[in-house]
Amino acid sequence: MAKILRNYHGETEWHRDWKLAFPLAFREVSFSDQVLGELHRADVHTPCGTTLEFQNSPICLKELQSREAFYPKLIWILNGKKFKGFRVLKNLPDVDDPKIAAYDFCHTDHLSMIRKADFLAGRPKVLNFYHQELKKLPLTSYYYSFCWKHPHRVWYEAKNPIIVDLGGHFIYQLKLRKQLSGDYPYLHIMTRKSFIEQYVL
Repeated sequence: MAKILRNYHGETEWHRDWKLAFPLAFREVSFSDQVLGELHRADVHTPCGTTLEFQNSPICLKELQSREAFYPKLIWILNGKKFKGFRVLKNLPDVDDPKIAAYDFCHTDHLSMIRKADFLAGRPKVLNFYHQELKKLPLTSYYYSFCWKHPHRVWYEAKNPIIVDLGGHFIYQLKLRKQLSGDYPYLHIMTRKSFIEQYVL
């Protein structure tokens, strides 16, 4: 059974601002785990069953796994303004475009790709987007490459969606493209308003 709590003492302004974007009945909802005898308090729990956790500080892997195991539909929202060395870089093509199904993105700050066949043969050749094979590929306005020089590695262990808030009107969902040469992390941009409206309208 859920109990609504309304105590915001000791929270950061960032944390509080996110909660206040949602109706009062959605905020600080507490759930009891009868099996483990633990109390889980959701920052925001929506009527559709989605839980939003606003994370302003680092978290350990055990805590991340505990919350993800308890909440079946969890979305992490991280205060990216506190990340060191985090920068949004370049527009990407549609990562699911069939035209690039035979290519992997390179894990560098410069937008480039390699052919999967070359990678499997052990002789990958880096192709930039001026190369004949890639230069006509349209870039999107919603997918971006990024760099994170000092990442909090625990977030790459998350099974649930991660949203990075860098301040302003836009937020970024961290996504991974499955690749032979290693999964490629990228960002999907959206407005903060459109994200919130999914749950309050």
